[in-house]
Amino acid sequence: QVQLKESGGGLVQAGGSLGLSCAVSGGTFDSYAMGWFRRAPGKEREFVAAITWNGEITYYAESVKGRFTISRDNAQNTVYLRMNSLEPEDTAVYYCNVVVRRDNSWSPYVEEWGQGTRVTVST
Repeated sequence: QVQLKESGGGLVQAGGSLGLSCAVSGGTFDSYAMGWFRRAPGKEREFVAAITWNGEITYYAESVKGRFTISRDNAQNTVYLRMNSLEPEDTAVYYCNVVVRRDNSWSPYVEEWGQGTRVTVST
């Protein structure tokens, strides 16, 4: 049973940076593609970024491309999200999940999400 635990959120000013981590336990981490999602206040959860099992290929939502970087450490069973040039629109709770490719998009695979980590970007 895969368990997900996000950390690293906080309050940051617009233009600032923040780094998130997601520790994954259970399953075989180094065989999974991993992704980050976020849910802004009053909105549906949306895809942010994904990375293949070996870290060689990454994917980003258009809204974060060029500002966010996803990476992973298979020895530590951890996936990261480095967020630069943060904007108030990035304010959300951020979640990680195992992802699968479906209909040309990345979908979450593990039904039970972690608690997420809150990111608040102030003006």
